[in-house]
Amino acid sequence: MKNQATVARKLDHIKICLDKDVQTKKSTGFEDIDFVHSALPESDLANIKTNSKLFGHEFAAPIFISAMTGGHPVAEKINKTLAIAAQEIGVGLGLGSQRAALENPQLEITYSIARKYAPDAFLIGNIGAPQLVDGTIRAKEAKKVIEMIDGNALAIHLNALQEAIQPEGDSNYLGVIQAINKLADELDVPIIAKETGAGISRETANLLEKAGVAGIDIQGVGGTSFSAVEVYRAEEQGLERLKRLGTLFWDWGLPTVVSTVEVVHSTSQVEIIASGGIRNGMDIAKAIALGADGIGIASPLLEPAFSGDVEAVKSVIDSIIAELKCAMFLTGARAIEDLKKVPIIISGNSANWLTLRGIDISMFAKRLFKK
Repeated sequence: MKNQATVARKLDHIKICLDKDVQTKKSTGFEDIDFVHSALPESDLANIKTNSKLFGHEFAAPIFISAMTGGHPVAEKINKTLAIAAQEIGVGLGLGSQRAALENPQLEITYSIARKYAPDAFLIGNIGAPQLVDGTIRAKEAKKVIEMIDGNALAIHLNALQEAIQPEGDSNYLGVIQAINKLADELDVPIIAKETGAGISRETANLLEKAGVAGIDIQGVGGTSFSAVEVYRAEEQGLERLKRLGTLFWDWGLPTVVSTVEVVHSTSQVEIIASGGIRNGMDIAKAIALGADGIGIASPLLEPAFSGDVEAVKSVIDSIIAELKCAMFLTGARAIEDLKKVPIIISGNSANWLTLRGIDISMFAKRLFKK
């Protein structure tokens, strides 16, 4: 019964994200970021390099297809489509929560299909923080999750907001840092702490780094709101209290821009993935200029992946990479690491937020990039 509920919930999430407006009303903050244009870029657009190295793995571009689904038969086609695209382009791929497959091994194929079609891609397994707390998942189960997809890393998703709204939600996070720390000591692959749409603050980032995570995927406000997703589920089930709660917290959290800066300026040893409402190559360029090492993208790829259209998925990613290269060219950046050195201006709400949080944003504007 428990597994059936998990499987049904997976399908609900996919259908709602495809059919309903689940985007946040609050902005990512990327409109507050401006590059200082370089009229003399001293580079050749044709030779701009987007290749990068994250978690010891080589990428054609610092892009991860963020976790979307798994644990339902329809997810097999989605993950197969995304895996083929990731393999052919040379980007990373995160899988959805693998709890369903732990409950029912027959669902493992909906996840393991990714490695079959992406033999060389960087694959990220996925488990939930609440299951670490309640003991459902310990080192043995986490290792099985990784083995299931022959994974390169393990994401622990932090979805406290969604759990608080979800009719079946598990909102016990008491002891989660200790559980993450213990798991980090027991696994041989890097752990990535991953939010699910509400962002990560500098205080949380500092705790996570001390707990031993190798990466933080900030997934800030500005993209899909999983509180909104649960609003529709609550509405379908006639749960008015949860519907009202989810509506109130629809936009809760840290916008992607400020979350990225907070995490960058509170950590030193982790690799940072900026995600949450990233829709184009300009957003990617700005996120990296803010200090991110890579970015995650999901929503623009869900519909073509659901249709099984590999070429459409590849086309979206290829277009985004072309936009990234253009932004790099116009700042004089010849390689991804150069973007972290070019001057940028932070204004508007993002500037107000970061200033009030005690972060000196003038350092971004004063950077002197030597070509």
